[in-house]
Amino acid sequence: MLPLEQLHSLLGEQTLRDLVAAFYQRVRHDDLIGPMYPQQDWQGAQERLADFLVYRLGGSQAYLVKRGHPRLRMRHMPFAIGQAEAQRWVQLMDEAMAQCALPAEAVLTLRAFFVQVAQSMRNQPG
Repeated sequence: MLPLEQLHSLLGEQTLRDLVAAFYQRVRHDDLIGPMYPQQDWQGAQERLADFLVYRLGGSQAYLVKRGHPRLRMRHMPFAIGQAEAQRWVQLMDEAMAQCALPAEAVLTLRAFFVQVAQSMRNQPG
């Protein structure tokens, strides 16, 4: 498995932004997690996630400049996130990675990261 910080140089910023766009295409129509997203700010939500991934995977620090420390768990506390929601988030990311035809070594690293992030956002039992 590759270190997370090497993924930006392997994939490039545009591929990461394409991945997030493919993910949001799915989220918009998802009955479980779609309603959690700001209906009036799809573009903003997509840009925030893309900026976060670019930063976290070794690219530009624009996310930190715009938003400060990620504080992901705190930012997600207003949303009821249980096991089903965490699993769906990862499922939609898996589908987006497949659509973008990411290299296998990148998929392994990203999937492990996405599972960890999704599980850390859980704030509901079960």
